[in-house]
Amino acid sequence: MYKVLVCDDDKAILDSVEIYLKAEGYDVLKASDGLEAMEALRGNEVQCVVLDVMMPRMDGLTAMLKMREVYNFPIILLSAKSEDTDKIAGLSFGADDYVTKPYNPLELTARVKSQIRRYVSLGSMEKKDSVLESGGLQLDRDTKAVTVDGEPVKLTAREFNILCYLMENMGRVLSSSQIYEAVWNEPSFRSEKTVTVHIRNIREKIEFDPKNPKYIKVVWGLGYKIDKI
Repeated sequence: MYKVLVCDDDKAILDSVEIYLKAEGYDVLKASDGLEAMEALRGNEVQCVVLDVMMPRMDGLTAMLKMREVYNFPIILLSAKSEDTDKIAGLSFGADDYVTKPYNPLELTARVKSQIRRYVSLGSMEKKDSVLESGGLQLDRDTKAVTVDGEPVKLTAREFNILCYLMENMGRVLSSSQIYEAVWNEPSFRSEKTVTVHIRNIREKIEFDPKNPKYIKVVWGLGYKIDKI
């Protein structure tokens, strides 16, 4: 099921758009401003964003610029401003489509369907083979880059290799011995403490709350794993 994030400070509009999109089989996330929209993207993979321009706290254009630093999904802007200059500005900032209020909900739904169809058919949803991803955590094996929610994270070579090994085996529980042998490329004598220290250091760098980790989970008595989020 494809997921659409709808962001508007008008609750009536949010509820209306949600009804129409759900009727077409889409899963809908809702947000009332740009900050809530950015938060909603954490841990959720969406295929389209419908974004109002005029909102409190963080407006739609600012939110779109932040999204474009990380994501390439289609963005449809909603605005009460119908001047060509406003449309051009929105499209030049990274929008894929621009809908002027008031609008027909069926037209908006059709535009969402069109954008998602194009996004999927062009293969834009597919990540490069070198890129591994779990929620907001992204690792590129070619560039050796790691980001969390779009923010770069500096890891040592050993830390990078451990994280890479865990992400290459997404969902599998890996023992300290397995991790040690794969990363150090030597027998795993007394490996548990060494791996534990490195895992702790990685958590300090990639987790918002290292004591309550979102990404690297411990399975007591068995080892560690990263699940696909």
